[in-house]
Amino acid sequence: MANLLHDDLDGVLARTPGLWDELREGRVFITGGTGFFGCWILETLLWANDRLGLNVQATVLTRNPRAFKDKAPHLARHAAIRMLAGDVRNFSFPEGRFSHVIHAATQSSARLNREHPALMFNTIVEGTRRCLEFAIASGAGKLLLTSSGAVYGPQPPDIAHLPESYSGSPDALDPSSAYGEGKRAAEMLCALASQATSLETKIARCFAFAGPYMELDAHFAIGNFIRDQLSGGPIRVQGDGTPYRSYMYASDLMIWLWTILFRGKSGRAYNVGSEDAISIRDLAYAVADACSPRVNVEILGTPTAGAPAQRYVPSTARARLELGLTAEVPLRKTIQRTQSWFQHMNAARLQEVAR
Repeated sequence: MANLLHDDLDGVLARTPGLWDELREGRVFITGGTGFFGCWILETLLWANDRLGLNVQATVLTRNPRAFKDKAPHLARHAAIRMLAGDVRNFSFPEGRFSHVIHAATQSSARLNREHPALMFNTIVEGTRRCLEFAIASGAGKLLLTSSGAVYGPQPPDIAHLPESYSGSPDALDPSSAYGEGKRAAEMLCALASQATSLETKIARCFAFAGPYMELDAHFAIGNFIRDQLSGGPIRVQGDGTPYRSYMYASDLMIWLWTILFRGKSGRAYNVGSEDAISIRDLAYAVADACSPRVNVEILGTPTAGAPAQRYVPSTARARLELGLTAEVPLRKTIQRTQSWFQHMNAARLQEVAR
């Protein structure tokens, strides 16, 4: 799996000269290290560590170390990685001082948010509080929280790109807002910690992404469409295809997250994502056109006449102007790289079964 990401990881280092020196001889504590974000955080961290001789150590919190070893053995068995079994809400603090904390744990699961909203909310809030307590106790200088564009609530149809200054929010009396409200509370905890202590807290409000390690059977349209294509089609759009989204490739995402951790302003939020909006309908056809063999597309819903299209698209002017960040990988290449990785993964599994 690591070899398949070779070009992406080299590209990350080529675009981040001088960024990694802060990690030299450091110790990093990472939650959520076994998910989509987490695997990419570890891939880029270990690539930089090995290529630049950083001599960094990382402790990864996971509820199931064995499952992670099965999923990504080259990451779990790396000499720079230590696994810590525990729950983000009440994990035991590892010993010693740490230089950085990355809090990327929380399932962005539509099903969990729908069926167990209290669990979703409490896990986000209690997990963030525990991570902040650990960061302060361990002497860490900086903490990165991966928050979400869900903190803004529904995007008004007259706003094409949501800025960080937008003051909207989820409906606090709607249980389906548990994820967004949990992230809002987590951001507040970070702001309070940075005000009361020497800990610098950096907040990345993440939108929509694609790339290797992403879930193909979750509620993410682009993952579902790539799954349909890999299965021989057709690509099915369950709704009317009118909502707008934008998608950032995982290597761009990593450059942004690491830059925000090292160079972002403490107590400040930065939108993370692409500004290139595309309708779900057009996205389905983009996947069909970008991948081989090409499959058919079916739109199952019918648009409501006169209804404004839903949008979930960020403005990234703050990250661009303050941190010099740009999204470099276009959507077509994002789709192709993601599809190719899963094709190779499926082929590798079949070979393993054959043995």
